[in-house]
Amino acid sequence: MNWKKLLCEKRRRGYSTTSVSDDPRNEFQRDYHRIIGSASFRRLQDKTQVFPLDRGDFVRTRLTHSLEVSSFAKSLGQMIFRKIVDYGMDSELEEQDIEKICSILECAGLIHDIGNPPFGHFGEDYVRGWFRRNLPVIELDGRKLADILSPQMREDLYHFEGNAQALRILTKLHFLVDENGMNLTYGLLNTIIKYPVPSTAVNKESGNIKEKKMGYYYADREIFEDIVSSTGTVGFRHPLAFVLEAADDIAYKTADIEDAVKKGFISYNKLVSELKGTYQGKCGNDSERSVLDEAVNRLEYYYGQAVEKGLSLPEQNAVQRWIIYVQGVLLRCASLSFTDNYLDIMHGEFQKELLAASDGRVIASALSDIASRFVFCSKEIYTLEIAAGEIYEFLLSKLTRAAVVYDTDIPSSTIDQLIMKLVSENYISAYRISSEGRSEKEKLYLRLMLVTDFICGMTDGYAKKLYMELSGIG
Repeated sequence: MNWKKLLCEKRRRGYSTTSVSDDPRNEFQRDYHRIIGSASFRRLQDKTQVFPLDRGDFVRTRLTHSLEVSSFAKSLGQMIFRKIVDYGMDSELEEQDIEKICSILECAGLIHDIGNPPFGHFGEDYVRGWFRRNLPVIELDGRKLADILSPQMREDLYHFEGNAQALRILTKLHFLVDENGMNLTYGLLNTIIKYPVPSTAVNKESGNIKEKKMGYYYADREIFEDIVSSTGTVGFRHPLAFVLEAADDIAYKTADIEDAVKKGFISYNKLVSELKGTYQGKCGNDSERSVLDEAVNRLEYYYGQAVEKGLSLPEQNAVQRWIIYVQGVLLRCASLSFTDNYLDIMHGEFQKELLAASDGRVIASALSDIASRFVFCSKEIYTLEIAAGEIYEFLLSKLTRAAVVYDTDIPSSTIDQLIMKLVSENYISAYRISSEGRSEKEKLYLRLMLVTDFICGMTDGYAKKLYMELSGIG
């Protein structure tokens, strides 16, 4: 791979032909303004990151999370590629490329979660499970849907993925001018494709990060192939996907701990105890142990300062300061991991996450594990997820039943016809364009995708409101 192709400025509707000759922005900076001005981006403000249906005034949303990831990604770009240029690690990389790379990463952080459905990661899990349970049961013209669909079509729904949905929204569903979505640059679109494999090639046991999840749907295979051939990443991850992933990891791992302490899921004392007792034995070398030990020392030091100053909530103050410190540590670790493995990354041979191959591995893992045990396994989260599950079960059942017979010769009920009228005209238009001239099998698949498209376009508030209205509640 080489940066001349990786920084591809091609757009689906063609290269930019701006008539403003004195516009100093590069193509990726133009992408930035397309993104922040879009309704798809604004909807992230009503999609929760962790606490579904929670209306607390400090809980992070997908929007605030995306802004944090954007900031971290741009910072990592500056740290990594300044070093690569200054130390002559890649003769093809030029000074002007640093600005382009940072612009791509800044934009990628903003849109990396734009395809996620309502109610956090729980929503993704529920959609996958619902289709696994129901495709083998629901019938169309006497045949089970699972038997009608091809293996990849079926696996797309069984492995439903917000990352793949993001590509779909950005290239098709965000219908503003035409069917080309936001018409973003290919260099940017390739950066958000974290898993460049179809649903039939997902292999979580392979040890190669690119095969952990699917990166694109069968419905979007043509645009995916055009993107990777244009950027020169066929069969590989775009190098900037590793950077985006690290920025995302740093943002959510540290945010989950901060939010957990604020909401009382874990105390300062318990956090210190866990860091000291549970993870020391998991350090594989002195460097990892040094990072962990220094982090614990910093946390205790910040707490001591807060007590000395007479702050009313010294535990929260200490953790908030500590989170900022840990973010800085992990940024440096991820940056060093990228430059240390630069050749393998550029040759498509690097198979891990950046943090997993760094001295910050243990502290990063500790943050995820603590959040998992003390937050995601709490009764409050279970209660919220049960409520979200009821909403998903109702909406998916109603929408799928209506969509299966939509655009067929099979008579549909008045209710099913009315339900399809609720679906956004943009999504219906995208279906009409994609299904033209397709086989009945493909049309069925695209109608099922129409269901997930509509669901993913919902905010938490809209999904709850629609559920209550259709079920006659309130």
